[in-house]
Amino acid sequence: MRKAAALAAAAVVAAAAAIAVRQRLREAKRWARVAAVLSDLQERCAAPAARLLQVSDAMDVEMRAGLASEDGSKLKMLVTYVDSLPSGDEKGLFYALDLGGTNFRVLRVQLGGKEQRVIKQESVGELFDFIAAALAKFVASEGEDYHLPEGTLRQLGFTFSFPVKQTSISSGTLIKWTKGFAIEEMVGKDIVAELNEAIKRQGLVMKVSTLVNDTVGTLAAGRYVDDDTMIAVILGTGTNAAYTENAHAIPKWHAPLPMSGDMVINMEWGNFKSAHLPLTEFDQALDAESLNPGEQNYEKLTSGMYMGEIVRRILLQMAQEAALFGDNIPPKLETPYILKTFHMLVMHHDVSPDLETVGIKLKEIFQIESTSRKTRKLVVDVCEVISTRGARLAAAGIHGILKKLGRATDSPDKRRTVIAVDGGVYKYYTFFSECMERTLSDMLGEDLAPSVVIKPANDGSGLGAALLAASYSQYLQADEDY
Repeated sequence: MRKAAALAAAAVVAAAAAIAVRQRLREAKRWARVAAVLSDLQERCAAPAARLLQVSDAMDVEMRAGLASEDGSKLKMLVTYVDSLPSGDEKGLFYALDLGGTNFRVLRVQLGGKEQRVIKQESVGELFDFIAAALAKFVASEGEDYHLPEGTLRQLGFTFSFPVKQTSISSGTLIKWTKGFAIEEMVGKDIVAELNEAIKRQGLVMKVSTLVNDTVGTLAAGRYVDDDTMIAVILGTGTNAAYTENAHAIPKWHAPLPMSGDMVINMEWGNFKSAHLPLTEFDQALDAESLNPGEQNYEKLTSGMYMGEIVRRILLQMAQEAALFGDNIPPKLETPYILKTFHMLVMHHDVSPDLETVGIKLKEIFQIESTSRKTRKLVVDVCEVISTRGARLAAAGIHGILKKLGRATDSPDKRRTVIAVDGGVYKYYTFFSECMERTLSDMLGEDLAPSVVIKPANDGSGLGAALLAASYSQYLQADEDY
């Protein structure tokens, strides 16, 4: 009996050991598949120095082609009719509307010239009748700290962060929506005329005096505090760039234009496309299923609207092919755009020993109850691959603009160039912004890098619109026909 019992016990132990071995082998194979997917992803998302220079060259070429003819490039290279950036001398009370990718804000700014600069600034965050109603409510809250000469017309700078073909500093027609907006009846309409009519319906004594893109507003805000600001970049829900171009470099088909001086160009660089961009099947699938297939390729690699979604798609494939989160695929993981880039950056910035924040976010977003530290680390690795690619490509785009301006190669005078940058991705995603700045510095080289300065321009788009309204102000009388 004892011998039989011993044999039985040994058999149980052997069976348990065999099961444990099979489990370990299964686990090893699972992680080998996960590692293979990650390794393949890292290879295909890689943006080494040589490729970045190719992207920079392509950006330069496309900029020139977009300036040369209306349909010469994916880059719209839109003339903004902003040929007078703020000098610091502006005085008075001005309003601004800022309609961007995720927010709508109304701003009020009291300017006091070079000595006092921005005396006071307020904003309220709440399409055109709704905007005008919010604007009327905001104007009614005007306090004693704001001063408008009696009988004068309030002037409004309008930041409209979508592609617009401008016909003057205060008029332009919507070309198309981006960043998920899709109000088709607005396409082709004069945006300012529509808004002015809505303002009149509210009984407001106010007129839109300037229409600017958010990136142009950021450039104006940057120039207001630093005369060397030549370029502005938005890295937020969407992405775009603007810069000052010598009027002589703008072909005559853009007429009427001033014969000399500088003109701000709105690049609409989110639509940049090049064979040198490192695309994966995840990017291609996202593009195919988006509202604008084949458009905004660069934006879909570098902006806040899309990076989190790319990470979700990668994690879903890992769950399907390698059971990353167990044998059952979490249903929430299959929901498009449920993972925001903000969630991505919160997980990526987790420095706790056990990556506790990653586990909390996976539970909150995907209802994944428990994960190992190894799984959480893998999620962080995926976030790093996608954010690194986006940051390095953003740096290459900026380098392309510098090259177009003749400021990406060494010269005896080493002219100082300031780049104003705004947007939630740049502002809050520290890894992204630091990687972008480091990459640009490497591309410029140690001799030239110190002459190129990146400056944050917090809330630059709205403030810039108000500043441009001031720059072009004539303080019209309230009883004039408007």
